[in-house]
Parts: sequence; structure tokens; C-alpha cells
Amino acid sequence: MSWAGPEDVYLSTSLASYLDKKLLVLLRDGRKLLGILRSFDQFANAVLEGACERVIVGDLYCDIPLGLYIIRGENVVLIGELDLEKEELPPHMTRVPVPEIRRAQKAEREASDLKGTMRKRMEFLDLD
Repeated sequence: MSWAGPEDVYLSTSLASYLDKKLLVLLRDGRKLLGILRSFDQFANAVLEGACERVIVGDLYCDIPLGLYIIRGENVVLIGELDLEKEELPPHMTRVPVPEIRRAQKAEREASDLKGTMRKRMEFLDLD
């Protein structure tokens, strides 16, 4: 068994192993981007080629094309390689066009806002 020095640890955790591979990148604001990693720097700033944003609302999803996309490293929560041999989504998911997913997003947002408003109105009841 050989000892791994700091240089070896750095190389094993580097984004270099992901170059030219299809990735899923989760951002701090919750967006999910897919694309091929073409470049990165020491701050985890990254360039994705053929990028798209995957929007999921319930059982509906849509991949919105973004093209060549630059991501600031400070916005990245998670980066993972996609297995091209496997299905990316469960079979019950339905692909829909952009306008339909936008309507679903809006309805979901409005329902969430209404729920928050109702909670605030009922705080005085102290149900806990």
C-alpha cells in the first residue's frame, strides 16, 4: 500500500476527470443544468457545451436549451457525471414543451405562495 501525498489527493478530486463528459450540475438556486464539461479553473468556474436546464414539476419535465454556458464556481452545489447507458429519469416522467413547463412552474409557485400566506394568517392559532 502506497501513501498518497497532497498532490495525489488534489488530482483525484480535480474536475479534470470530468472533462469532455456529460454532467449534471446542481446550482445554489435549485436549477439543474446538463451539458458536456469543456473547461474549468481553480475556482470551479466551468464551461458547459450543449447545456440545457432541466426543469421538473411533478411528473413533467422539460430540457430548455442554453447552448454554451458559463457557470460561476460559487454557485455550484454538486457536480455529477451522467451514466449515458442508463435512463436519466424514471419511466413515469413526461416530457413537455417549454410553454407547458413554464405554466406548471407558475402554478406551482402560486400554490406555494398561497400556502405561505395561509400559514401566516393562521400563526395566531399556535397549533403546536
